[in-house]
Amino acid sequence: MSSSNPFISFNSAISGDGSGSGGSRNETPKRDHRQTFDELYGEPEDFLEIEVKNPITHGTSSSNMYTDYEIICRTNIPSFKKKFSKVRRRFSDFKALRQILASHSHRVIIPKLPDSSVFSYSNRFSAEFIEERRQGLEHFMNVVASHPLLQTGSRCMISFVQDDKWDKSHWVV
Repeated sequence: MSSSNPFISFNSAISGDGSGSGGSRNETPKRDHRQTFDELYGEPEDFLEIEVKNPITHGTSSSNMYTDYEIICRTNIPSFKKKFSKVRRRFSDFKALRQILASHSHRVIIPKLPDSSVFSYSNRFSAEFIEERRQGLEHFMNVVASHPLLQTGSRCMISFVQDDKWDKSHWVV
């Protein structure tokens, strides 16, 4: 029956001496670097967080109703004008953004938007449909924003998530 201690360190187990130092007993143990508070909890070097939330349906009859979504952006990337922004966009704005990015960015495959088929059109103001679309739009924005070329080189995408008024005609070639 083996009397090995299951609580010895990995280095001790490798060296076989059971001392915990990973080498001979006369070596001084290496001192581990202790991370500072800023290293542990400080702002990452480059970050970009985008949330799509708080859908609001406007209008009174189905002919003039629409839903818009709040886009919240937090970043420290220098190409962005603001570190924090909140804007509201309609689904048609997301469609325009996708078309513009696809026409401007030939080296980047732009993901699809959530389904907007005729079958789902009649339910477009139900809570389930709006939530499913919101999740799809958030996924779309996170995929687009996580691409390095779009993150730093697309003024259109930056404007979309940060400018209060976004005019698609400004970006159409």
